[in-house]
Amino acid sequence: MNRSLGIDPGLAVLREKAPGEELEYGFVIACLSGYKNPRVKLNHLLRIKALIRVKKGIYIFGKNFARQPYSSEVLANMIYGPSYVSLEWACQYYRLIPEKVTTVTSIIMGRSRRFQTPIGLFTYDHLSVHAFPVGVTLAKFSDNQQALIATKEKAVADLLVIRRGAFTSKKHFKETVFEDLRIEEEDFYSLNLPLLKEIYQARPHSAIQYLIQCREHHE
Repeated sequence: MNRSLGIDPGLAVLREKAPGEELEYGFVIACLSGYKNPRVKLNHLLRIKALIRVKKGIYIFGKNFARQPYSSEVLANMIYGPSYVSLEWACQYYRLIPEKVTTVTSIIMGRSRRFQTPIGLFTYDHLSVHAFPVGVTLAKFSDNQQALIATKEKAVADLLVIRRGAFTSKKHFKETVFEDLRIEEEDFYSLNLPLLKEIYQARPHSAIQYLIQCREHHE
């Protein structure tokens, strides 16, 4: 709580105690419990932009007060869950697609939702409870930031099933993958075949079936 640098004492406590850049309401209030009214102090920190409210009960440090970049993936898990990051955002994370993705895309077992926040749009598409956990991993984005995200295989499968729907021919499938989505052949043929088969067993779909067939023919 270094007042000589002009740092708000409440903010100094949060910066000292917070494990990451992404904060929940309960943690913030606990850190500010030394104040007569912690919620008044929280509102003050929001007013001076020391904290940014991403969604009710979820905060990040303001641009001038952050210790490191926030993780969009961690926030996506926090905003609506249980969920995992997938689709376009995960494919961009793995550098499978060339497009710049600005919407943080996730999969949820509940109903589909979208949240417009001060730091961008977060969307959630529904997937059945049975298919949800297969091909999901806990990834580390920094020493103190980790989040659930689709593996490469699951991200591609989700993208094809949810965004493209059913396929009627291998030709149509290959055009979508290599020409429309512009996934490089080297990346495509490096996908883990046993995992793709696990994903298919959990959610039989023509897109995943063609994905397996094309991958098998390259063995």
